Amino acid sequence: MPRPHGFRYEQRADGTVVLTHHGRAAGTLRGSRAEKFLGEVVSGDAQLVMARWTGAYKFGNERMARNHPRHQGGRR
Repeated sequence: MPRPHGFRYEQRADGTVVLTHHGRAAGTLRGSRAEKFLGEVVSGDAQLVMARWTGAYKFGNERMARNHPRHQGGRR
Protein backbone atom coordinates (compact mmCIF):
# COMPACT_ATOMS: atom_id res chain seq x y z
CA MET A 1 0.00 0.00 0.00
CA PRO A 2 1.44 3.41 -0.90
CA ARG A 3 2.22 5.70 1.96
CA PRO A 4 0.11 8.90 2.06
CA HIS A 5 1.97 12.16 1.53
CA GLY A 6 1.31 15.89 1.21
CA PHE A 7 -0.40 16.36 4.57
CA ARG A 8 0.57 19.11 7.00
CA TYR A 9 -0.94 20.43 10.19
CA GLU A 10 -0.76 23.76 11.98
CA GLN A 11 -1.49 24.19 15.66
CA ARG A 12 -2.86 27.65 16.36
CA ALA A 13 -2.57 29.67 19.58
CA ASP A 14 -6.23 29.02 20.49
CA GLY A 15 -5.65 25.23 20.39
CA THR A 16 -7.25 24.70 16.98
CA VAL A 17 -5.46 22.32 14.62
CA VAL A 18 -5.84 22.92 10.87
CA LEU A 19 -5.03 20.00 8.56
CA THR A 20 -4.05 20.67 4.94
CA HIS A 21 -3.39 18.40 1.98
CA HIS A 22 -1.18 19.84 -0.76
CA GLY A 23 -1.88 23.34 0.57
CA ARG A 24 -5.68 23.04 0.65
CA ALA A 25 -7.70 22.88 3.87
CA ALA A 26 -8.68 19.30 4.64
CA GLY A 27 -10.03 19.62 8.18
CA THR A 28 -10.17 21.64 11.38
CA LEU A 29 -10.03 20.10 14.84
CA ARG A 30 -10.90 21.84 18.09
CA GLY A 31 -10.97 20.98 21.77
CA SER A 32 -10.58 17.36 22.84
CA ARG A 33 -10.42 16.14 19.22
CA ALA A 34 -7.42 18.40 18.57
CA GLU A 35 -5.70 17.12 21.71
CA LYS A 36 -6.34 13.49 20.74
CA PHE A 37 -5.03 14.14 17.21
CA LEU A 38 -1.84 15.76 18.52
CA GLY A 39 -1.25 12.77 20.80
CA GLU A 40 -1.59 10.37 17.88
CA VAL A 41 0.51 12.38 15.44
CA VAL A 42 3.44 12.49 17.87
CA SER A 43 3.36 8.76 18.63
CA GLY A 44 2.78 7.41 15.11
CA ASP A 45 3.42 7.98 11.43
CA ALA A 46 2.27 11.60 11.02
CA GLN A 47 1.24 11.27 7.35
CA LEU A 48 -0.83 8.16 8.01
CA VAL A 49 -2.51 9.70 11.06
CA MET A 50 -3.43 12.86 9.13
CA ALA A 51 -4.78 10.83 6.21
CA ARG A 52 -6.96 8.84 8.58
CA TRP A 53 -8.26 11.91 10.41
CA THR A 54 -9.18 13.69 7.17
CA GLY A 55 -10.92 10.67 5.67
CA ALA A 56 -8.46 10.52 2.76
CA TYR A 57 -7.22 7.11 3.83
CA LYS A 58 -6.96 4.41 1.17
CA PHE A 59 -7.63 0.95 2.50
CA GLY A 60 -5.60 -0.89 -0.14
CA ASN A 61 -8.44 -2.96 -1.54
CA GLU A 62 -9.53 -0.53 -4.29
CA ARG A 63 -7.06 -1.97 -6.81
CA MET A 64 -8.20 -5.53 -6.10
CA ALA A 65 -11.88 -4.59 -6.38
CA ARG A 66 -11.32 -2.88 -9.73
CA ASN A 67 -9.97 -6.16 -11.14
CA HIS A 68 -12.79 -8.30 -9.77
CA PRO A 69 -14.90 -10.07 -12.48
CA ARG A 70 -18.05 -8.43 -11.09
CA HIS A 71 -16.69 -5.02 -12.15
CA GLN A 72 -15.68 -5.98 -15.69
CA GLY A 73 -18.94 -4.90 -17.35
CA GLY A 74 -19.95 -8.35 -18.55
CA ARG A 75 -16.44 -9.38 -19.63
CA ARG A 76 -15.01 -12.44 -17.95
